[in-house]
Amino acid sequence: MFREVFDSFDRGEVLSRIYSMTAADVERALHARKRTAEDFMALISPAAAPYLEQMAQMSKAITQKRFGKTIQLYAPMYLSNECQNICTYCGFSLDNKLRRRTLTGTEILQEALHLKEQGFGHVLLVTGEANKTVGVDYMVDAIRVLKPHFDNISIEVQPLEEEEYKRLKDEGVYAVLVYQETYDKEHYKDYHPKGKKSNFYYRLDTPDRLGRAGIHKIGLGVLIGLEDWRADNFFTALHVSYLEKKYWQTRYSISFPRLRPAEGLIEPKVAISDRELVQLICAWRIYNEEIELSVSTREGELFRDNIIQLGATTISAGSKTNPGGYTVEPESLEQFEIDDSRSAAEVKQMIERKGYKAVWKDWEKWGLGVGN
Repeated sequence: MFREVFDSFDRGEVLSRIYSMTAADVERALHARKRTAEDFMALISPAAAPYLEQMAQMSKAITQKRFGKTIQLYAPMYLSNECQNICTYCGFSLDNKLRRRTLTGTEILQEALHLKEQGFGHVLLVTGEANKTVGVDYMVDAIRVLKPHFDNISIEVQPLEEEEYKRLKDEGVYAVLVYQETYDKEHYKDYHPKGKKSNFYYRLDTPDRLGRAGIHKIGLGVLIGLEDWRADNFFTALHVSYLEKKYWQTRYSISFPRLRPAEGLIEPKVAISDRELVQLICAWRIYNEEIELSVSTREGELFRDNIIQLGATTISAGSKTNPGGYTVEPESLEQFEIDDSRSAAEVKQMIERKGYKAVWKDWEKWGLGVGN
């Protein structure tokens, strides 16, 4: 279990090591033939800031060599804002007084047909964490509605048990995204005071359950703005390295969500500039040439227009973060405010202007692609 690896590190020592990196450490990392976790520390450290142009060019070259000039597009479909957790950064938090909404099968189909008309072949299903309302049975029903219309279905829902993940895989789920939010165990409870999500280790163990269940792709990440983003990404990198060794047939992706405005939201504790976020994304690509890097509509147009040339391989487009937001109930409460509000067609046109090809699905239908 990854928790054993995690518990072998002291966060304070990790922070001290990152912030004591030197230019020599960065240059060693940039020229290494096989990069280590120590090299990743150097690439995300303040000492690497003067090397950003060199990192960006390396990241661009590595990405084009591995993924070509393609950008995968996906759309999130929010099925419910029901949630049993109190999370201080989320608009769906249990303590927020809002009208709760869970889509019916007919409404799910209505949303699906709209997204299909836009060209999407890859959809990400998102719910709050409310097992009684949007548990496995609900997800199975939703997947059966959607499967005839999409090549790939991913989910971002509450952590589940291994057997539940196996059931969803058998129904057609291709990828599961589960974010630790922060690897700072000491302060994790501050952001998750109530609900099942407050159990740090249960959430930390989720990718292990996904790996044992044979899920085709696992998505990880942290919410940037809670605790030190450099330390959190170091622990994410450790997590990915562990998973790649143990569940080597699985593919992996990393997302970079920055804290965005939402109902009842806390202010970010830690800021990250656009330049630092570019550094982080490039560091990930240089460190791990195979991993998919995803940037959502939390980021603005200018940032997303440029990051697709520097390391990102997957982006969302035309996103709505409220249940029924596309056609059923556009005015229902959002989980958070998006920044890039362009339509899917506009994002596709931007990608093509950059000399890239927009890909509307994630590999072949129902996991028949690479490695399957």
